[in-house]
Amino acid sequence: MEAELIRTFRFDAAHRLPKAPQDHKCKQLHGHSYRLDVHVVGQVDPDVGWVMDLGEIKSIVEPLVATLDHRCLNDIPELSNSTAENIAKYIWDCLKPLLPGLSAVAVWEAENSRCVYRGN
Repeated sequence: MEAELIRTFRFDAAHRLPKAPQDHKCKQLHGHSYRLDVHVVGQVDPDVGWVMDLGEIKSIVEPLVATLDHRCLNDIPELSNSTAENIAKYIWDCLKPLLPGLSAVAVWEAENSRCVYRGN
């Protein structure tokens, strides 16, 4: 049996979109209370009954989240243009070597706006 686990994290950060049109509101420094959903897919181990311990996902993801929390994301070289798409890819690239079953990363900028990246 295959299953997908989703663990949710939150962080607050500022950013600006330097490549946005001159009159776009997101060109100015502003902040978000981000929500991050980390998806892991795998076979359920018949002995323990899980794909992996959700606590293991937490222990892998929380150090990365700590590096983003209360930061200006543009100060991270890979996020100089910190769109939701680029944030999602950055998080994917950081987590994929540590979470082989990683299947998606969803970065929410607001309750009605998110980017889902599946690593291409």
